[in-house]
Amino acid sequence: MNKDALCGDIWELVEVMKKLRAPDGCPWDRKQTHESLMPYIMEECAEFLDAVAEKDDDNMREELGDVLMHIVLHAVMAEERGAFTFDDVVRGITAKMKHRHPHVFSDVKVADAEEVVGLWERVKAGEKEHAPEKRTSALDGVPMHCPALIQAEKLQKKAAKLGFDWSKQEEILDKIQEELDELREAVCAGDDPHADEELGDLLFAVCNLSRFRRRRSGELLLAAANRKFKLRFQFMEKELAAQGRQISDCNLDELESLWEKAKQNKVAETGETL
Repeated sequence: MNKDALCGDIWELVEVMKKLRAPDGCPWDRKQTHESLMPYIMEECAEFLDAVAEKDDDNMREELGDVLMHIVLHAVMAEERGAFTFDDVVRGITAKMKHRHPHVFSDVKVADAEEVVGLWERVKAGEKEHAPEKRTSALDGVPMHCPALIQAEKLQKKAAKLGFDWSKQEEILDKIQEELDELREAVCAGDDPHADEELGDLLFAVCNLSRFRRRRSGELLLAAANRKFKLRFQFMEKELAAQGRQISDCNLDELESLWEKAKQNKVAETGETL
């Protein structure tokens, strides 16, 4: 990596974004705000995660560029308001990384990755901007705009650190069954608002189980289930296309039969090609 070239390239990007925001720049870029761009940066992050899941280096590079563009654009808009600059962003995160890694940039010693996590939390808690007195609840600090499943897991982890947690996963399974029974009761009673509430409680309980097991996050487990569903459904579409038919041409019995066939098919399950 050429340090001088990198500096030149990143500042060219900053200048490009400033030009787009200028009076003679792009009308679309000029009208954007931090708030209006929120869905777009979330989408770009999601597309980068897709590229990671696909192990697609070319798309990873491209999507990281898109995310970086948004970071620079937000910094340029903040500079216009006199709030902060891209310089401030870079200096801030560089200083933070050095401060939160004293085992790398000073003489602090750690034995393993678990000790690093504990050290990170202690250093973070001691920082002025993360001082405990600025928060009124132990659950403060969880981003409210992250996906709800990740948000639930973070809230549960914070509560668990204070001892508010299950002792074994069988207890959570009982809780899931309890929430499922309450959901069934609400649905059968035709009480839609209560059913919605119980459905949310059920999702939260299921998230608790995935978090408690400490194997893979609920977000990754759901993403895997989504991928499996998509592959099976696409298998059904291909099977029907070979017959000159579509999903909408089939009755439920035919679809159920196709679904079972897809479940038994390795290609549909893994996405591998024969």
